[in-house]
Amino acid sequence: MLKCRRSAILDRSGVGHGFFASNGGVSPPPFESLNLSFGVGDDPRNVRENRDLVRRRLGLTAIAAVTQAHGDRVLRVSSPPADDDPRGYDAIITAEPGIGLMIQQADCQAVLLFDPVVPAVGIAHCGWRGNVAGICAKVVAAMAAAYGCAPARMLVAISPSLGPCCAEFRDYRELLPRWMWEFRRGECFFDFPRITRRQLLGAGIIPENIDSIHHCNVCDRDFFSYRRDGDLTGRQGSVIGIIS
Repeated sequence: MLKCRRSAILDRSGVGHGFFASNGGVSPPPFESLNLSFGVGDDPRNVRENRDLVRRRLGLTAIAAVTQAHGDRVLRVSSPPADDDPRGYDAIITAEPGIGLMIQQADCQAVLLFDPVVPAVGIAHCGWRGNVAGICAKVVAAMAAAYGCAPARMLVAISPSLGPCCAEFRDYRELLPRWMWEFRRGECFFDFPRITRRQLLGAGIIPENIDSIHHCNVCDRDFFSYRRDGDLTGRQGSVIGIIS
């Protein structure tokens, strides 16, 4: 059975969404079992079946995903991509009902965005590199430019991810801009969900419209974690879509 967390803010809006754990799919070890990525060595047939399980769980007609690159490029879709996961993007936006936008994760955050007036949805893959690149603000701007979305009415949820208990960055002085250092815990552990929240506020999202699912996927073995398990692990997914 699929295990899926949800956001209270997005639940109240009625938009389809879910933060899926690693359980309930068909992939064998070490990708057991709901691996949603084509890029980790799993049989593509398993990945397609797992994605279809997610699609059906949320009542969507299709899933759109990308081959993530830890960058800041945003893909706009009006129909499901024809090939498997276009390369070089880390965010997706759409106003098309029925298309679920999916980010694959094994420590990084997925940031889900919804403007209920247009309506339109967006999703971003936000690891530490995405935070440095300011990807969340770029997705907000892309949705405003493409669909006329207003940041002040957008609803946002931040997925389970690498928690501050496990986000150790010993070389943070070389990797992270100085403003992020205030989010340090102890010598070199960082609270990246709070960093993401700061960036969303700077992009015009209002505080009461941000929901952060405070849950560390390194500590919880129901989630995949690259930091915990290395290369031999799958990718769970976070999905958002306008139900047709």
